[in-house]
Amino acid sequence: MKKTRLASFFVTVGLLGISQFVRAAEPAHPANSYENAGLTFLGMTADQAAKRRAELTKSQHPFAIIVSCSDSRVPPEIVFDQGLGDLFVLRVAGNVIDDHSLGSIEYAVDHLAVRLIVVLGHQRCGAVKAAKETIAAKGKAPAHIQSLVTAIKPAVEATVHGDLEATVEANVKNVTQALRSSPPILKPKVDSGEVRVIGAYYNLDTGAVSFLDEK
Repeated sequence: MKKTRLASFFVTVGLLGISQFVRAAEPAHPANSYENAGLTFLGMTADQAAKRRAELTKSQHPFAIIVSCSDSRVPPEIVFDQGLGDLFVLRVAGNVIDDHSLGSIEYAVDHLAVRLIVVLGHQRCGAVKAAKETIAAKGKAPAHIQSLVTAIKPAVEATVHGDLEATVEANVKNVTQALRSSPPILKPKVDSGEVRVIGAYYNLDTGAVSFLDEK
């Protein structure tokens, strides 16, 4: 994996800024009410957040699309230290894609002119772990969870002798390649260099993001 960062806007992130966020969520916090929801955002003051919201009322111009896992430990805005309007985020367990998410990505590329797509997997992904265990047991996951197992299955089969993290990375690369080769909107733009799709891996232990080799 490459340890370099993509330009200046992606930084290695610890979770130092989360303490404010956590305190604001405590029941005793005076701002903790539905009426006050959204008045502040991470490190912003109320005035700064209001100003930023006003800037975004007419339009949005996110610079990147993030396809990430639903895991509560991996919120993209915090991982990449970005604010309101910066990222166009799609989250589903196992960071897999379907027609709905693909349509959302195509919208962001075609209508919002986003030129960077990041598929973000993470350490100890529960969805990937469940897929590995279900397939190894020749079983079937309950209800709609099986759809996630089916989506992750190619990565599981490609890393039969590997550990969980090898499967997580394989899954990221599969989704990345699927987006690069998706017609009719993404593939031509990727081939021309207008859009870039890259895979990334978030380390829960360190808070660092590594970008995967583009092979």
